Amino acid sequence: MRLSTRIALAVGASVPVLVLATGWLLLRLVAADLHDQQDAHLRRSAAAVAKDARGLLRASAADRSAAVERTRERRLFTSALDVGVRLVGPSETFTGGPQPDPGVALPANAPVPVTLRAGGASWRVLSTRVTGTRPGVRGTLWLFAPDTAPDTQLRLVRRRVVTVALLAAPLSGLLAGAVAGRASRPLRRLRDSASGLDPRTSAARLDHTPARIAEVDDLAHALQTVLSRYDEQAARTEEALATARSFASAAAHELRTPLMSMQTNLEILTEHPALPAPDRDEVLDDLRREHARLLGLLVMLRELGRGDLVEADAFGPVDLADVVEASAREQRRRHPLAHIAADCPPGLRVHGWEPGLRTVVDNLLINALVHGGCPDGRPARVDVTVRAHGGHAVLCVDDQGPGVAPERRGTVFERFVRRPDSPGSGLGLTLVAQQIDLHRGSVRVLEPPSGTGTRVEVLLPLPNGADDVEATLPLQRNWVITTAGTRPQEFHKERS
Repeated sequence: MRLSTRIALAVGASVPVLVLATGWLLLRLVAADLHDQQDAHLRRSAAAVAKDARGLLRASAADRSAAVERTRERRLFTSALDVGVRLVGPSETFTGGPQPDPGVALPANAPVPVTLRAGGASWRVLSTRVTGTRPGVRGTLWLFAPDTAPDTQLRLVRRRVVTVALLAAPLSGLLAGAVAGRASRPLRRLRDSASGLDPRTSAARLDHTPARIAEVDDLAHALQTVLSRYDEQAARTEEALATARSFASAAAHELRTPLMSMQTNLEILTEHPALPAPDRDEVLDDLRREHARLLGLLVMLRELGRGDLVEADAFGPVDLADVVEASAREQRRRHPLAHIAADCPPGLRVHGWEPGLRTVVDNLLINALVHGGCPDGRPARVDVTVRAHGGHAVLCVDDQGPGVAPERRGTVFERFVRRPDSPGSGLGLTLVAQQIDLHRGSVRVLEPPSGTGTRVEVLLPLPNGADDVEATLPLQRNWVITTAGTRPQEFHKERS
């Protein structure tokens, strides 16, 4: 059903109800006015006949002749005009004009006009006391006025109200339909504009001219917002599909190398069962290295997926010193010959995801231990420091290795980027960059103060309000499928 039809039906149903309600109120007001007029007429009549009623009572009390009483009685009824009069004296009652039957019981007293119903008729009744100066001159004067005239007028008003209500229903419905149809034209134009859009085949979008109707303009704005979000989502989906293909190709290449190497070594062991022990041990060591590399690659991909799926409710206060100390103890256990020094003042808390921060520290320490060995062959030395500076927690990991050339520092966080002799998967520092992005921080590669080796500096914002949870996660998290060199990896270096 069209909106204009609904409005027409609603108005057509509500207007008669409104007319009847106002008509009922009008009837009450008209009835009150008619009764007030009738009561005022009774009061004027009572004041006019009071003198003649007193004279008639005096004549009756003085036993005047019948002719005198009839004269005074005729004068009384003549002065009453169109109202009924009943004068009740001590010994005699005088009646004249329209009034209820004598057998109808009257109110005990009616100093103000009241309604009396008798024999299907309705009367307005007023009583007043009549007294004189002589003894025995006292009585009650009753005045009656038929209540039929107000009823007739009220019935007329009632019929007209009902007639107006019956006529108002179709007329108001038609008028409301015409007005609603004209008022809904901007909405129909908006519908026509929106129905012609097909995001699958055309890049055209809703072009709305403000109609100065708040609801229509708000709806147009909502449609434009929805279409804009559709475009963003469609673009993101298209980008995700493209990068997923690129990732599949890159991952297949990275997985193919260790798998083919393992296949070659297995063929050597199978085809040469009598291989000398030194050669056999070399092949087995190569198998172990390639297996470890393959396993590490799969683990890193899993960790990247965890980072892309983490939600804001997993974040909370984390003591960065505890995370660094725990990671340093673990690496000391795995690398007993290396020297790992940690300078971490306790109580430095950040708002973060503890497993993600532990992953950052673990990968930075492993990277420094693997690639930061001393050139002279001595065991690796790694220094970890944590401090607060300028509203950030600063984490620095220094090694004494050969360092990273300045032209390569912009690529070390990209996926599958590693040194030719590296045993890693090429995803360790990518995982670090992902977690730093989740924590709204930044990471960069620098030269250490000693001038030898590599320093990796991480900046994490310190908590400063209740909105940190909502502001923690970035809107886009696609590190698993993002190709090397695209926005997320470069994003950190641009902000640093």
